[in-house]
Amino acid sequence: MIKLEKIKEERKKNKWTFLLKNSDEVFANTIRRLIIEEVPTLAVEELEIKENSSALYDEMLALRLGLTPIKTDLKSYELKEKCKCGGAGCAQCELKITLKASKKGYVYAEDAVSADPHCVFVYPKMILVKLLSKQKVDVTMTAVLGRGKDHAKWAPGLPFYHREPIIKVTGPVADPEKVVQSCPKGIFGIKGKSVEVIKDKLPDCHECQQCTDLDKNITFEESGNFIFTIESWGQLTCKEILNQSIGILIDKIEELEKSI
Repeated sequence: MIKLEKIKEERKKNKWTFLLKNSDEVFANTIRRLIIEEVPTLAVEELEIKENSSALYDEMLALRLGLTPIKTDLKSYELKEKCKCGGAGCAQCELKITLKASKKGYVYAEDAVSADPHCVFVYPKMILVKLLSKQKVDVTMTAVLGRGKDHAKWAPGLPFYHREPIIKVTGPVADPEKVVQSCPKGIFGIKGKSVEVIKDKLPDCHECQQCTDLDKNITFEESGNFIFTIESWGQLTCKEILNQSIGILIDKIEELEKSI
């Protein structure tokens, strides 16, 4: 049975690392692909630019707004193709956001006003455009749910994984200082006159195996487990991203069973 064990959660960085046990590369990569391609998020899809006298062309402003992540409530919104309105556009499949600014200086994401206070731009101080004296921006945006397979702006984050490393120090090390300094991830420390492996740092190991070339008493192996990391762009929490990907996988399996 596949098991998950949380290794580290960094909420300020929107990052979550866990150990995937009793699995293989196929399953790990399937979850990675589903996160990138299938987990839906909100992103700006259409714009009505009433006025834009800033230095940015309309197309450049639209690009910046489209790539600005929006907090997403998947319980309140539906994909257009699955919405009861048939894709015509309603409050369940579209989110309206307005941006009006005429003051000299930077225009931030927090200056935009969302029709849904629960779904706003993730990073308030993200700069959207800079205005000079007498320049103005007046834009109405329509955000919809979409998936990363259609455009990268809908991707919820960056998932990646690698084999769980097993590093051991089996005896005295000739040059402890050299071993410690050679590791960019700080996997090793000095205790007394010997080198020890700092277990809390092992998930950060890049598996370069440089340490094994420095001393014969340092060994490196890979376990059958995977260290899986999810970095969220902020639209969804890492837990929501993982749960959504698993739910999508189950739906696809059930759909396949029905077609057989």
